[in-house]
Amino acid sequence: VNVGCVPKKVMWNTAVHAEFVHDHADYGFETPGVKFHWRTIKEKRDAYVQRLNDIYENNVKKAHIDIIRGYGKFTADPEPTIEVDGKKYTAPHILIATGGRPAVPSDSEIPGASLGMTSDGFFDLEELPRRSVVVGAGYIAVEMAGILSTLGSKSSLLIRHDKVV
Repeated sequence: VNVGCVPKKVMWNTAVHAEFVHDHADYGFETPGVKFHWRTIKEKRDAYVQRLNDIYENNVKKAHIDIIRGYGKFTADPEPTIEVDGKKYTAPHILIATGGRPAVPSDSEIPGASLGMTSDGFFDLEELPRRSVVVGAGYIAVEMAGILSTLGSKSSLLIRHDKVV
């Protein structure tokens, strides 16, 4: 929700609007002086994601579900038990929402790796980069490159290939 599906869809829709504006003249519309402001969509997107977070958290509280934040692990206790930051919790039903964090290689593994960012960093950008290089061929990489390009960043997509085609 925070750095994946929801904010990516907002950015995708932003790019769709940019494409529509680009095509307006073909349909008889005059749209001189249309400008895109990255900061505006970033602020609105971030506020939307925060509003969703608040809704989800309120719904969990209304359902009388305890949220325990921290690093947890299952214990060997006979009843379903987890230990979070040194404290044990037992309940008939336990859900561990692990989340995820991307692994970033070191500069010794891939020279220049520290100059890049993960897809999570895309949502932290304060302004549209003039140029961007997206590494990967998965759907997220392709979507990010398309969004950046459509909104005005000169974008390249790097794809690893093991053999010459």
